[in-house]
This record gives sequence, structure tokens and C-alpha cells, in this order.
Amino acid sequence: MAFCIGLAQIAYPDDGDVLAQVARVAREAARGGVDLLIFPENLMAPRELSAEELCLMAEPVDGGFIQGIGAVARNEGLWVVATMYEANPEGGRPYNTAVVLDASGRICGCYRKCHLYDAHGVRESDRVGKGSELGVTVKTPFCTLGLAICYDLRFPEAFRALALAGCDVAVLPACWYAGELKDEHWEALLRARAIENEIFVAAADHAGEQYVGRSIVADPLGRVIAKGPAGSGEALVICEIDTDAVAAARDAMPVLDHRRPELYR
Repeated sequence: MAFCIGLAQIAYPDDGDVLAQVARVAREAARGGVDLLIFPENLMAPRELSAEELCLMAEPVDGGFIQGIGAVARNEGLWVVATMYEANPEGGRPYNTAVVLDASGRICGCYRKCHLYDAHGVRESDRVGKGSELGVTVKTPFCTLGLAICYDLRFPEAFRALALAGCDVAVLPACWYAGELKDEHWEALLRARAIENEIFVAAADHAGEQYVGRSIVADPLGRVIAKGPAGSGEALVICEIDTDAVAAARDAMPVLDHRRPELYR
């Protein structure tokens, strides 16, 4: 089935009004025929906030921030993937959570980031709690979405779990830091996750000088079929995809059928 996906490569707005920014991007996406609009990681926060600041900002999934996103989805008739800091119901560190909303604004699924970025002097785990579930998928009218966030990209197991759960389009909101070879790693890993699982991978990166940008859609053969600008360049990347390509790739190269999981333990 063919449908249109949009990647919102945006920076935190100067005026701090994220919901107004989301509404502007969604209006543009609706005019462009987008069915599914994906926002980057860290949509809710202006910068790397402290643990205390994040706890104060965090909300329940059905709180005001996601309700506002839901109103935008409903107004524009779009499915939306947005990210938030989810208040921990047990009172610990908040979760870095991706939320899927349908075109009526209803919450259809959530994923808490499992792999936290503790590298190159950054310690996400000091501020954020770890999710405990892989393979979170959401059925939509046009595909089965699989959810992952940023650093999850470096863990092939996460995307294999999505593929085995029926995902044909994996979405990845990200804040992928710039640095030595980081832009090469970004594209290579996105293409690899698509190739090895024979799925589409759609990644929306945050815009900003500290990030690589280059939001990407890769097809089940690993071809990059859409790409945003590098670094701080903001863009709405629109791409039509056809999920029939997933079945075609798997018919030609039935990798999932040839697995030997009894040997992998």
C-alpha cells in the first residue's frame, strides 16, 4: 500500500511555543498530502535539561502536551509520531517516550526509549529512566509502525524485534549528535537496519548545529529515497512509500525465514 510520510526536521522554536510550531509543520504536511508525520526526539525540551528540570517538565502520556499534539493531528487529519518526557508513575526518572496518535488525535501506542546514550561525555541515564520493552508496534490504516528512538539505532536486536513483531515501517525520532564520522554512521546504520530486516526505516533528526540533521527514509533494499539537509537546516521531508516493497524484498531474499534462532542464544 502506498502512502505519504513526512519527517519534521526542526529545531526548538525561539519563542518556546512547541505546540504552535507543531501546528505550523502539520499544516504544511497536510497541504503536501502527508498521511504520517514524524517529529524528532527532544521535541518537548529546549536543551539538555537537568534531571530536576526534566522531572518538573515531565507529564503523563495523556497530559497537556500530548493532548495539544492530538488536537493538531485531529485538525489536520494526520497520524503523528511525537516525543515527550513521560512522568514516571513510580516517581523515578522520567522516560524518553515516543507517542503515536491517529488522525482523530487518539493515542494508539507508546514506546519508552530502552538504550540510553551514555557516551562521548553525555550521560542520558543520569536524567532519564530506561524503558523495558522492545518490539513496540502500532497498526495504522497504511502500515504497521515500529517504534525506536535515536541511540536504539546502534542495536540491531531492537530492529529485529520490530520486524518479527510485524513492522514494515520503523520510525526513529532522533537527536543524533554531530562528531567524527557521526553523519556516516547515521546513514550507514539506517540503511543497515533497513537491509537486514527488509523494512522501511524513517528517521527524523533534530535540527541544530550539534546534530547531523540529514533526516532519512531508507527502503527495504537500503536505498536512501529521501534525505533532509545537514546540521541546522530545518525542513519537512516528504516521501511516498509503498509497503508492497517489503513483501517483494522478502520474497526475493527470505532472510527472516532463514534465521536459526536456536543457534543464537
